[in-house]
Amino acid sequence: MADKTLLQRYVHILTVVACYWFVSITLVFVNKALLSGSEKLEAPLFVTCYQCVVTVVACYAIRAAARMYPDRLSFPSLHLDINIIKQVLPLSIIFVGMITFNNLCLKNVGISFYYIGRSLTTVFNVLMTYFILGQKTSLSAIACCAAIVGGFYLGVDQEDASGSFSLAGTIYGVLASLFVSLFSIYTKKILPVVDGNIWALTFYNNVNACVLFLPLMVVFGEIPIVTSFPYLASINFWFMMTIGGIFGFGIGYVTGLQIKVTSPLTHNISGTAKAAAQTVLATQWFMETKSSLWWLSNMVVLGGSLAYARVRQLEMKNTAPEKTVSKV
Repeated sequence: MADKTLLQRYVHILTVVACYWFVSITLVFVNKALLSGSEKLEAPLFVTCYQCVVTVVACYAIRAAARMYPDRLSFPSLHLDINIIKQVLPLSIIFVGMITFNNLCLKNVGISFYYIGRSLTTVFNVLMTYFILGQKTSLSAIACCAAIVGGFYLGVDQEDASGSFSLAGTIYGVLASLFVSLFSIYTKKILPVVDGNIWALTFYNNVNACVLFLPLMVVFGEIPIVTSFPYLASINFWFMMTIGGIFGFGIGYVTGLQIKVTSPLTHNISGTAKAAAQTVLATQWFMETKSSLWWLSNMVVLGGSLAYARVRQLEMKNTAPEKTVSKV
């Protein structure tokens, strides 16, 4: 009976990890199709805004389902509180920057290079943790970051040598990495505003984002682009847009679920391995031929990221307070 229970546990963990991989990889490919496909819309802000709208609708849908099946589903109340909206607004501005630069990066670079373009998040985490929180980092962690930067540089060099380098896409990727780092730091500060509920924070972030995107779309001239889009009445276009929004909402759930059934370290390892699989899949799907040094750059970044996750785990383990054992 014990063996069966252990087997069920392993199957459950593998199922969750597989779901995370599927949702994450599918989201990248769907967004790439929307931003650079045959029916692409040259309005990345509108695409991102629509996906935020889908997330808000999904939150209301799950809240309604939770009311109908309270024994099976749990979801926080979604009453809009103007005070919470104001307090979450600074984080929402960072959130808008994060998802906008992420999609702009994906629009301008291939999926195979996307991981390299977005690989500096760990480096920015170390820098922002020091400059904002005043927390120092060990030499071992800095060495891992140096490896990541080296892999990033080699990847950019090889992408340029192959003739497919995009300076704009790379800059957007670096900015996306910066905003991802800022978002993770400020999320910890803002979470108490919503009583630590990540779903409530997701809801308020996306509500704010829907409003923030409107003036941005006007400033960057996307409104006439959208209204004159030839596929605006295409069912396939709106289907892909909606799928992108649903998977964008779903990635938050499966990420939290994977951390819950494994650990933060395992989640980081899974995410790194997923990125490697995504890179290989993209090169095969788009029939791309890459040099040995290009592949080496990916391995250096992956190795540096894995090493950093391991170093941080050991450091947290060593600094954790020891449990006191009663001698009575």
